[in-house]
Amino acid sequence: MTRWTLDELCRLIDHTNLHADANEADMAKLCDEARENHFAMVAINQVQSALCKRLLEGSDIHVGAAISFPLGQTSIASKAFDTRDAIEAGADEIDYVVNLTEVKMGNWDYVAEEMRTVVGVCRELGVTCKVIFENCYLEDEEKIRLCEIAREVRPDFIKTSTGFGTGGATFDDVRLMVEHVGPEVSVKAAGGVRNAADFLEYVRLGARRIGTSAGVAIRAELEGMLSADGTIEV
Repeated sequence: MTRWTLDELCRLIDHTNLHADANEADMAKLCDEARENHFAMVAINQVQSALCKRLLEGSDIHVGAAISFPLGQTSIASKAFDTRDAIEAGADEIDYVVNLTEVKMGNWDYVAEEMRTVVGVCRELGVTCKVIFENCYLEDEEKIRLCEIAREVRPDFIKTSTGFGTGGATFDDVRLMVEHVGPEVSVKAAGGVRNAADFLEYVRLGARRIGTSAGVAIRAELEGMLSADGTIEV
């Protein structure tokens, strides 16, 4: 068990608004909340990258752009272009969705090349890269194979879900991903994380980012759980 401060736990949160109809006022609210609560990142659609970079100027909150979101059904060249475009617009982190058709077909060479390409652009430009598996559509064997590819390519994170599929993060999936990706790649849980109890369980299982639109409410719950020394044991 490890003792965490409230700020350390907040720094695991990717504060999220990926709705198609999110407007400038919604982005301003998201960024203000991220500043006030000292979250790690705002997770937004690629087109909002420049706006959020401007709104977060002077802070240490990252802008995280979603690429090929939420379906993953764009070419490798398109994902590479959009990744570079998002970074040039101000994104500090990239969360891209794997091509699920190629995963389901067992075309692992394609999946590995896609991962190498997107991770390569991120490394070249010095930003964090997260690979979204969308586990609700995958068998455990497919999740494990993706973890094995990630262990070779070494993105910064692998991520459970977009939050727009038929299911989100599960404890079993995070446990499996942590076990099979190894210590060089971190795991992000996302999709359906709505309360402090689940949040803390994902941390206990080894997730080192949590994507959620409920970050403000979770922080308030965590604040009420602090011990006398200002920490929470996880």
